[in-house]
Amino acid sequence: MFDPRTTILTLLCATLATAASAQLKVNPQIGGTFTNLTNNPAGVTTSAAFGFQLGADLRLGDRLYFQPGAYFGRSATLVELNHADTSVIEDNLIRTTAKVKAMLGYNIIHGGTFKLRVNAGPTYEALLSVDNKDDNIAFNKDNYNGGSFNMDAGLGLDIAVLTLETGVSYGLSNAYKDQGQLMGDAKYFTWYATLGLVFGGGN
Repeated sequence: MFDPRTTILTLLCATLATAASAQLKVNPQIGGTFTNLTNNPAGVTTSAAFGFQLGADLRLGDRLYFQPGAYFGRSATLVELNHADTSVIEDNLIRTTAKVKAMLGYNIIHGGTFKLRVNAGPTYEALLSVDNKDDNIAFNKDNYNGGSFNMDAGLGLDIAVLTLETGVSYGLSNAYKDQGQLMGDAKYFTWYATLGLVFGGGN
């Protein structure tokens, strides 16, 4: 027996599923990072060194979209310890991290094969491990907070299925624990650039 309510509900579900798939894009990326530490305590100097990240974003929406993502990364920061006797010890602090983000994006230019976009939003970076390069400084994971809340902002360019993005991530959480070896209220500051592909969303 024909039931119009069932037919309408079926058509509505199919329409919503089609609309959702048409507005969902998957964006795998790989890129480089440069991470420094701000607000270093006296006697400590840091400078950014090259690291990498890889992962993927989702873009849910059209011109205005929600952009969650997850990344694995290895960052490096050159740390110098300056002693009162004028001797200097330096080493590379290397961090392995897992990062999740919840960004909002907007296409300033919204063409069919060309888009210029901006995004911003909160992120969280969990610290998986800490090590060094030359064993000159005994970096210890227990001296660092287990993660950092951040605010990220980026500028991106899409050309057909190719996408480029650059941005910054400013740490809101202290890098070190209060009882940490280096102490202080230093925070992470990262510049990144990625290259990726965009699938879905009618591409």
